[in-house]
Amino acid sequence: MSAAAEAPKTNRQYTTLQIERLGQRGEGIAQGDKGPIYVPYALAGETIRAEVAGDRGDLVEIIEASPERIAPFCPYYGVCGGCAVQALAPIAYAEWKRGLVAAALKRANVTAEVGALVDAHGEGRRRATFHARFGPGKEVHVGFMKARAHEIVAIESCPVLASSMASALPAARAIAVALKSARKPLDMLFTATLSGLDVDIRGHGALDATRLAALIGVAERHDLARLSNHGMLVIERRAPILRMGKTDVAPPTGAFLQATESGETALAQAVTEAFSGSARGLDLFAGVGTFSLRLAETIQVHAADSDGPALAALLKAARARPELRPVSIEKRDLFRRPFTAAELAPYDAVVFDPPRAGAELQAQALAGSMTPLVVAVSCNPISFARDIALLEFGGYTVESIKPFDQFRYSPHVEIVAVLRRVAKKTRRSRKLLG
Repeated sequence: MSAAAEAPKTNRQYTTLQIERLGQRGEGIAQGDKGPIYVPYALAGETIRAEVAGDRGDLVEIIEASPERIAPFCPYYGVCGGCAVQALAPIAYAEWKRGLVAAALKRANVTAEVGALVDAHGEGRRRATFHARFGPGKEVHVGFMKARAHEIVAIESCPVLASSMASALPAARAIAVALKSARKPLDMLFTATLSGLDVDIRGHGALDATRLAALIGVAERHDLARLSNHGMLVIERRAPILRMGKTDVAPPTGAFLQATESGETALAQAVTEAFSGSARGLDLFAGVGTFSLRLAETIQVHAADSDGPALAALLKAARARPELRPVSIEKRDLFRRPFTAAELAPYDAVVFDPPRAGAELQAQALAGSMTPLVVAVSCNPISFARDIALLEFGGYTVESIKPFDQFRYSPHVEIVAVLRRVAKKTRRSRKLLG
């Protein structure tokens, strides 16, 4: 039973609920008198007692457990908001997560088959954001957010983090102590790199000389590779290094990175396999080169993104490897100025990996192009399904859709779809796609 189920029961009103299914956030969903009721940590098929307020319920007691329920392995499960479905057996868990993608596609009227969930957790997550809050006295609380709350769960360790993150929590506590006199809520992004931990602090604002010196001391004592504050360098003791395929990259502070090394490798392999046989590729939302630098081992690549420092890191890394095929970059806001059909014409393969909002305008432009191959990468089933529907409407056929699980025990899922143009645009589709 989760920690949520052990709450005191005195003077509380309970409702007995039958959980019908798991929702998009991993919560159990029951049908109440006025509509669905969402109960975190409850599983499909269970009979429970819950304290209900509106459409939300807090799990109080499991009357009849699901046969798919297993014992959670983390002592913070049920309180910490990081893991939503740790108590679900592996086979049922994989089908639920695959089902998130299938359901989103169905709602978008895309009938393509979704492959089995690919485990991309590997050794664990190589980046995490720790939060620090300060009590009325000298208390310093460092950890993750509670489920459905703005309070902090102070943790001693996290079993879903990679071993390369083992020293992150002690360093986060030291940073919080160094800045506690300001009593400002802190968010600290830790990334494990080949040369050590890369940390960016958010929430404190500008640093005076005393606090700057204190943070430099923390970096020295905890052997941090780099420490930044709101993206501004505090100290770089070693350049943080990431390996993209066979190429080393020094990312700028706060650059986007896949959550696990195994996840990045799996996604990149799916993209490079799809690009096999291509000669000139376009990488949209390219970041620091997760796909570009691997693709450049065999083909010419043009990389576009709105993040100038990330693109600069990509290009520097590419130029350090003369054996790579030509790599060019373009700083461009793809949400406001997507590549047009005419601009897409020189490329025989395109990959796009946008933020959670997806790439609606770019998908529309691709749907109106004659690009032979499109690979769509996404972390959001809903925006992904919308973009795939646009491409299908424009004449593309889905060759494969694979979900990847690098955020194990959470509702987040990565997706890679391979689409090929097999039909010419009709007059009607050209009109509707603009």
